[in-house]
Amino acid sequence: MAAATEATRSLQGLSAELTARVPQLLEAMRTVGAGLDLHITLDRIVQTAAELADARYAAIGIIDDAREGLADFVTYGVTGQDHERIGALPDGHKGLLGALIADPKALRLADLSQDPRSAGFPPGHPPMRTFLGVPIQVQGQIFGNLYLTEKRSGGEFSEEDLQMVRVLATEAGIAIGNARLYAATRQRERWIDGSVAVTTELLAGSDVDEALAVVAEQARKLAESAAGIVLRPDDEGGLEIVAVSADDPTGIMGTRIPPDSPVAEQLLAGEPVFVDDSATDPRMVTAIAPRFGPSMMLPLKSGGRVLGTLATPRVRGARPFTGAERTLATQFAAQAALALVLADAQRDRERLAVLEDRDRIARDLHDLVIQRLFATGMMLESAQRRAVVPEVNQGVGKAVDELDITIQEIRTAIFALQQGPSEVPSGLRTRVLREIGTAAVPLGFQPSANFIGPVDSRVGELTGKNLIAALREALSNAFRHARASRIEVVVDSTITLPDGTEGVRLTVADDGTGIPEGGRRSGLKNLAKRAESLGGSSTYGPGLGEDGTGTVVTWEAPL
Repeated sequence: MAAATEATRSLQGLSAELTARVPQLLEAMRTVGAGLDLHITLDRIVQTAAELADARYAAIGIIDDAREGLADFVTYGVTGQDHERIGALPDGHKGLLGALIADPKALRLADLSQDPRSAGFPPGHPPMRTFLGVPIQVQGQIFGNLYLTEKRSGGEFSEEDLQMVRVLATEAGIAIGNARLYAATRQRERWIDGSVAVTTELLAGSDVDEALAVVAEQARKLAESAAGIVLRPDDEGGLEIVAVSADDPTGIMGTRIPPDSPVAEQLLAGEPVFVDDSATDPRMVTAIAPRFGPSMMLPLKSGGRVLGTLATPRVRGARPFTGAERTLATQFAAQAALALVLADAQRDRERLAVLEDRDRIARDLHDLVIQRLFATGMMLESAQRRAVVPEVNQGVGKAVDELDITIQEIRTAIFALQQGPSEVPSGLRTRVLREIGTAAVPLGFQPSANFIGPVDSRVGELTGKNLIAALREALSNAFRHARASRIEVVVDSTITLPDGTEGVRLTVADDGTGIPEGGRRSGLKNLAKRAESLGGSSTYGPGLGEDGTGTVVTWEAPL
């Protein structure tokens, strides 16, 4: 307020007209200083300045970080139709706007078209003649310039108008400084809250795929971008998109950045990449690049290890990311990378626990169950030899045969339990059975599986990978929330999707408690996003229990 007080002192000794307008000035200063939202503050400044100087039009040109042009242009008095006719907002690289950026001094003109620095107006621009420009300083640095044109009375802007607007510009600088500080604090809080949300989701037991989806969704929201994208290194040395959060994710999932791309090399080396326009930057070689404008691509790096990349592209023509946004996003990516390390470690611990349980179950089946069944079979054979009634002899013989078959099935199950992950073939059918077998340990029972059509030969690798992730998510939900006693899994590779393309359908049905009203839907949302990114869909409905209790999850995608 000291700066404004000093500026107000400069009014002393001036004309009676100016003295009479001091109450109006003080009211204008009070109006400008109210509120903390930056955009509202800027709108209030241009309106107040126009009213104070009796101008038809007013604007604030905000100088960009390079201090060479305008990053934003806030107007008053210019209608929406005017903006449509004018087209793009001025960039401040030429004309009077550029001159005031290069030499930020107050400027008052009777006819701006006669000034040699004037560059004229684009077609459709409202006619403007009288001009008043005053720089706005925020914390000792030029923030931008306040422009006023077209005195409503038809005359020129007076020296008194200039003095009044100067004082208002000083107060505007203070108000803008406060609003920027508040906005920066709120922005930092949002990014911190986003980091906490990712970590919390992992600590709640989310698997890696769900964690990546949360990272993508949070990054998109925090960066105010068109999409949140997570890429991970692929087998060929490049990067592949494995998680997407976007209004229209079609065609994004599975996109690869080749290993010879400069972007891939830089990201895999742990260096960030900032792009002003993805559609025109020659480094952006993917098919989806033309859909986006400014983009941040940040390595997910922890302990010297690059786990992947977090990308937050904005739509074409959107404003570039500021230095503060880049810093906050980089910090978020580092926290997300740490969260992914925790997720990997947690998954390794769970996998080890499952393998240990499988070994224990296999030993128990071999040492206890088979031995008891074998002893029971010998007792039945002995009883069969003593039986004199033919029907009894025949019934005992059938029981002995059934025991032999049961023993063979248990031995097959023991062999499957003792197989390590590397020993299992990579066909989709086997991967589905493997997921079901892994889920059987925490569930306490074996879900059933049914395959329709040539699953292994028809379903592509990308769709198969996402189907397995969807199956894992559905089984995890059944274990953690449903308290089911029966689960049926069906994979059908013979279906036709609503758009007429051939597809595959995964159905996971249980007889559990169902989805409670108001319960969490994050898992179901992840299933839907994963399907939609491939051009499919995911739905849920009543389950296998009596009266439709439980849940049926249906997940579909093109082959």
